Amino acid sequence: MATGQPASPLRCDVLVIGGGNAGLCAALAAREAGASVLLLESAPRSLRGGNTRHGRNLRLAHDHPTLWQHGCYTAQDFWGELVRVTGGVTDAALSHQMIAASADAAEWMHHHGARFEQPARARKTAFLRGGGKALLNAYYLTAERLGVSILYDCRATELLMQDGKVERVTVLHDDTHGLVHPHAVVLACGGMQANADWRADVWGEDAAQVVIRGAPHADGRLLRHVLDLGAMATGDAKLAHVVAIDARAPVSDGGIVTRIDGINLGIVVDQHGRRIIDPRGCTGPEQYAIWGGLIAQSPSKIAYAIHDANSAAMTRPSIYPPICAPTLDALAVRLGIDPQALASSAEGTTLCVPPFSGTPMRAGLTFAYLGVRIDATARVQSNLFAAGMAMAGNILGRGYLAGIGLTISTVFGRIAGQHAARCAGLW
Repeated sequence: MATGQPASPLRCDVLVIGGGNAGLCAALAAREAGASVLLLESAPRSLRGGNTRHGRNLRLAHDHPTLWQHGCYTAQDFWGELVRVTGGVTDAALSHQMIAASADAAEWMHHHGARFEQPARARKTAFLRGGGKALLNAYYLTAERLGVSILYDCRATELLMQDGKVERVTVLHDDTHGLVHPHAVVLACGGMQANADWRADVWGEDAAQVVIRGAPHADGRLLRHVLDLGAMATGDAKLAHVVAIDARAPVSDGGIVTRIDGINLGIVVDQHGRRIIDPRGCTGPEQYAIWGGLIAQSPSKIAYAIHDANSAAMTRPSIYPPICAPTLDALAVRLGIDPQALASSAEGTTLCVPPFSGTPMRAGLTFAYLGVRIDATARVQSNLFAAGMAMAGNILGRGYLAGIGLTISTVFGRIAGQHAARCAGLW
């Protein structure tokens, strides 16, 4: 494994930019195809892996029970749910390709070190044992064993093109620039969600009120650079996967433990104590994402999930304890909202058993849908390929399905790595 400041110039068959699940799958697939592979991770080793660090499961089609999923979840089931959540804003051919390829993804992952929980309740998704960090650790060990070179704290800053082909890539480490000469490049460095300036350009002043759930290194600079070079865009930068998270969460990297579930079991009020109602009446597994959007659209950009003893007992706790009080009036005082308004909002509901609790919530951004368009080989153009959130907009034009992020990055990471190796003339 190579670490530290990159030499100049470096040469490799396949350069993978990004050290999360998509980049690792691409690196492993390319290396097993015979390519020499260099992987660049912009984060330090201790924070490697981007949003994958916060992952926990992936959605897999299967026609019969597996070691990690019970029952069956057919390709038709998967496709039907994807169409429902995206409203049809998805590339059908690429989506069907992903769904078909998901059937053997868990077996491939297991072969490369991933471990899964037993299927106690999982039918649609397989749950990672140890979560995303354990997956990353396993993949990095496998990559090192196979001879993938890895550079941490190393950012690709510019793709130097000639006749539509990437000839050289400028990299930056400790304020020192170097050059990499690859035969093929895989863009797997995530989206633009952690770029405050870009978010402000797209969403205006509302962007400042959004917390980033994932890694702070996904700044989208290389994505914008690739788009400026002529890559076709897919997805809408104004749309994003936003969920309800605890307002006390850190400004980035809080992950899934800060997500608020069970919101529909109580009521939601704004900072004035006025009730916010979900117009879709969603009570399914996507409801936390529905509330994220509603909070983002509210004037105050903050809301409170209010529960009584009965509804609180049915909710999954976040990492922060709720704020509790023996009466609704006392809870309102603790939350800093109007007691009379809260009492009015709770009137006629089932909130009647003390103690009462409230959780402050704000919108948490997971990823934006903007990315680059790819073909069936994960090719963007010539010798440039993409995987993961950099191209997820091809599948998710809007909406979300639990576990689909890791599915997209696993499937198209493998495809990108294999075809990048082929592009480099290995097979």
